[in-house]
Amino acid sequence: MSTLEVTATGAAADAVTTHVPTLVQDRVASRIFAKDHTLWGPAAEDESAKRLNWTGLPRTSRHLIGEVAALREELSQAGYDRVVLCGMGGSSLAPEVICATAGVPIDVLDSSDPDVVRAALTDLDRTVVVVSSKSGSTVETDSQRRAFEQAFRDAGLDPTARMVIVTDPGSPLDNDARAAGFRVVNADPQVGGRYSALTAFGLVPSALAGADVETLLDDAEAVSDLLAADDDANPALRLAAAMAGTQPLRDKLVLVDDGTENVGFGAWAEQLIAESTGKDGTGILPVVAIGAAPASLYDDGTVVRLVATDSESDSDGEQDTSDAGGSASSAASLVTVAGPLGAQIMLWETATAVAGRLLGISPFDQPDVESAKAAARELLDAGIGAGVEPAFTDGSVEVTALGGDWLGDATTVDAAVDTLLGLLDDQQGYIAVMAYLDRLGDADLELVARDLFDRTGRPATFGWGPRFLHSTGQYHKGGPATGVYLQVTTAPAADLKVPGRDFTFGEFIAAQAGGDAAVLAEHGRPVLRLHLTAHDEGLEQVRAALSRRRA
Repeated sequence: MSTLEVTATGAAADAVTTHVPTLVQDRVASRIFAKDHTLWGPAAEDESAKRLNWTGLPRTSRHLIGEVAALREELSQAGYDRVVLCGMGGSSLAPEVICATAGVPIDVLDSSDPDVVRAALTDLDRTVVVVSSKSGSTVETDSQRRAFEQAFRDAGLDPTARMVIVTDPGSPLDNDARAAGFRVVNADPQVGGRYSALTAFGLVPSALAGADVETLLDDAEAVSDLLAADDDANPALRLAAAMAGTQPLRDKLVLVDDGTENVGFGAWAEQLIAESTGKDGTGILPVVAIGAAPASLYDDGTVVRLVATDSESDSDGEQDTSDAGGSASSAASLVTVAGPLGAQIMLWETATAVAGRLLGISPFDQPDVESAKAAARELLDAGIGAGVEPAFTDGSVEVTALGGDWLGDATTVDAAVDTLLGLLDDQQGYIAVMAYLDRLGDADLELVARDLFDRTGRPATFGWGPRFLHSTGQYHKGGPATGVYLQVTTAPAADLKVPGRDFTFGEFIAAQAGGDAAVLAEHGRPVLRLHLTAHDEGLEQVRAALSRRRA
């Protein structure tokens, strides 16, 4: 039987005491697993009615185990031992965690950067490509698919023998792929993208890469009855109360990897929480601690320690925060979570759905993700790339300010960063760094999030563009107006045409960055764009500006 543990102390424990009895009395857990779409109010009923099949996935996804195992054997016999996943958001984050936890390789392509896409178009003779898109119309994924199809044909290889399509039944991609002779695996259309880890979107690429998805489903099924129980001990109700029930609301949820076996789990949970709750001016901001992060951070935050399944929690719930840099009050809201990956997927999905009820929002829609997509499309159609002229250039960095006349007389990158950080609310504010760069080649830039916390005492999130647009992008626009936003873009070494389209990858990623910034600005959010005219030199300038201590 799977082990699943949630313990809370301080303000988080108070929230558990306050809210869990009411959640039990209202039978919230059992009603979720009975697919009661009325739990989130009349305005949410239409969407909720189409999004609750995730509760039964540990059982209903079983048919995929044998199907994908047979496909993996067939592809392996043909010599295909490299798996590339083209997908965004819920289509890529879950397989990445599943494979990393299982210790099996998978190459995830979730970027529109032409240099990143070009680098993925290698070793084609041994590559199988999984193309995952729920809607079947995601422009990023469609562009990646077109690039691989063309690359296979140029190499004299049959794309239909080397590509697997995962999509909802009846989607444009489903229809086109079947007509062209591609292998297609349909996912459950009654499951939203960020709740789809245990559907074909999570299981097909993971199993093809060699992950044990049967055990994943076993661990999820082992805790399903526990999570559906109207009981004070239900870990999902406890976690939901700790997330969304503190008074006043501690709306920063700091996810700290403290020895969990679930590698990269924070990135998956980040999308689930931010995209589900960040709307209507409220929400929970997940802050994935990067590197040697402190265990306790902010007076308006709750810290979640992700620990190993077999670890022993402190008997009194107290955690050592002596080197955390947090005050006594910030150390007073702590949660510890342990459990295998399948169990934790079900736990966090259930808890997030319950948190939506506590916050009074629908946990199943993402209106501001769609607005950023529309803005990017408008920029592409207009042929104006990022769309706004820079205020000035400093060395290898073009500096642009959006969202109001706030830049003042700044003429250097350092001064512009100082001015942006000066807008931070020291009680509720946060800074979001959004880097439209190579998340593998430029990975160490993530460490500036810790530097910015040290500098400001406020939470800093870090997102790689465009993947964060399907994650924290919803919270940035729809959540509380407490953030300041720093966007880093770059000129590609060489552009790449999107086959069959009237734009290049370079134009597309520029439009995505520009569209996102434009929507943030329309919401009154201050945005500082730092564009690298020369990648290496500009990146060093930006890293130095973000890492230095405030004067």
